[in-house]
Amino acid sequence: MIYSEDDFIPISALQHFIFCPRQCALIHIEGIWDENRLTAEGRILHDKAHESHSEVGSGVRIARSLRLHSFRLGLTGQADIVEFHRAQQTDGGGVSLPATDGRWVPFPVEYKRGRPKPDHSDMVQLCAQAICLEEMLGAQISKGAIYYGQPRRRQEVIFSNNLRKETEERAMQLHLFVAKGETPHARYEKKCKSCSLFEICMPKVTGIDNNLEKYLSFSIDSDAEEAV
Repeated sequence: MIYSEDDFIPISALQHFIFCPRQCALIHIEGIWDENRLTAEGRILHDKAHESHSEVGSGVRIARSLRLHSFRLGLTGQADIVEFHRAQQTDGGGVSLPATDGRWVPFPVEYKRGRPKPDHSDMVQLCAQAICLEEMLGAQISKGAIYYGQPRRRQEVIFSNNLRKETEERAMQLHLFVAKGETPHARYEKKCKSCSLFEICMPKVTGIDNNLEKYLSFSIDSDAEEAV
């Protein structure tokens, strides 16, 4: 399927969707956003990655804040960093860059504040960036990296056939999810504590595993006692 620009969804929504569909709906369907200490630290980390537009190193050119899109996935976004490594003769492929000679191999790098997650949300987000670059540049990209702020090191990600398939399937699911326009019920989990929308979502109160009628009954009884 080929999407139009009107169908584009932010690449970041993929990460939100895998991490928590309710969070994704609150942000990308209802347009709700709230910042806490963790998201502020993440924003600062991303801002540092975006400080300059390009750099030239020994055998590496670095592009920052590069706009991305894919009509095949129906996604758009911005890469924190795309490194272009000078292609070796044995590499093959690569792309040409303005005012440079030779061929260059794109290598996307995504910055994350915390630690690696137990799910594939970060890797799918990075893979989606790679697929966008491949579509835009006509290149083949085999790997990239995620820089995690707490370990302060990169984790290399190989764009395997399985990861590419998962990314494509998740993108399709995301479009169906957004088109449906329904926000799922809350379900409290340990990861909820780090969510910036915790106070808005209120998973401990409204979660499907909680007895909302009991909570409301308690609140009404408490108000009645105060009024006596």
